[in-house]
Amino acid sequence: MGNAIKLKNLIRDNRIVHVVQGAQYISEKEIVVSDIYRPGLELTGYFDFYPQQRIQLLGRTEISYAARLDHESLVRVFTKLCTPETPCFFVSRSLPVPHELKEAADKAQIPILSSPESTTYVASILTEYLRERLAVRDTIHGVFIEVKGLGILLTGDSGVGKSETALGLIRRGHRLIADDRVDVYQKDVETVMGEPPQILKHLMEIRGIGIINAMDLFGVGAVKNRANIQLVIKLVNWDNKANYDRLGFEESKRDICNVEVPQITIPVKVGRNMEDIIEVAAMNFRAKKMGYNATSAFDDNLTTLIAQNSREN
Repeated sequence: MGNAIKLKNLIRDNRIVHVVQGAQYISEKEIVVSDIYRPGLELTGYFDFYPQQRIQLLGRTEISYAARLDHESLVRVFTKLCTPETPCFFVSRSLPVPHELKEAADKAQIPILSSPESTTYVASILTEYLRERLAVRDTIHGVFIEVKGLGILLTGDSGVGKSETALGLIRRGHRLIADDRVDVYQKDVETVMGEPPQILKHLMEIRGIGIINAMDLFGVGAVKNRANIQLVIKLVNWDNKANYDRLGFEESKRDICNVEVPQITIPVKVGRNMEDIIEVAAMNFRAKKMGYNATSAFDDNLTTLIAQNSREN
C-alpha cells in the first residue's frame, strides 16, 4: 500500500470532527485516498461503481432520502455500504444518524463521525487535509526561506554559502523554513509546498559555530513551518570563464513534484552581498508577476533607439 493516514490523526487535527460511535475501531482505520464520496446513488441500490475506500459523507440530501426508505431497504443498503475497506462514515450538520446505519457500521467495525458544519464545508476541509498528507513527497538538499513573503529555495553545492546567506536574511527580518533538507510535496497542479523534517525544525548548521536554533536566537517571527516554493535560486561559485545572464532574458524552470518552478542562477564570490542580491531578486520576481518587466522595457527601448537611428540615417 502507498501513502496512508491514520483516521485517529484526522480526528485529532480537525476540531470540526466528533465521534458518534465506534471509537474503539478508530485506531485500526487508515485512509488511502483524498477524495470524499457522497453515497447518493448507492441509497437507491446502484453499487456498480461504489468507491469503498473513500470517506463516506452523508449530508442533508442523503439523510432526507434515507428517511423515506423502509427498514428492510435501509438495512440492505447500509450493509452493502459497510465494507472492510471503508474507513468511516461522516454525517454533516449534526444530522441524526439512521439506526440502521449505526447497526450496520457497528457490525462491520466502522466508526461514524459527525460535524455541525455544512456538507460542502466538511468536504472541502477534509479533502484539503487529506491531499496535503497523502501527497507524494520528496526531499531536496537546500535552504528554504521566505523573503518579503516569497518562498525561495536556495540550492547549490555544499559549502557555497546557502546557510550563511540565509542567516544574513533572517537577521534582516526574513524567515527560515528549512535548512539543509527540505521536504516537498505537491499541493495542487500549480503549487508545491516545502517544510522542514521534524528533526531539523527551526535548526541551522553554520560552519565554525555548529547547530543553532533560529527561533531561540531571533524569535518566533524568524521562522515559519511551511510555505509555497515560488522561486528557486541556484548559487554557484564564480567562474571567470562562465557566461552569466546579465540582462535577464534567460528563463529556466526546475521540476519539483511535477510542478514547474522558476529558477535563476546567481554566482557567488567574495565581495558580493548575497543578502542584497536575493532581496532584489525577490522584489524583481514579484514585479514581473505583476507585469513590470525591466528586461522587456530595456528591449523595447533598445528597439525604439535602433529604429530612430535607422530613420536618421
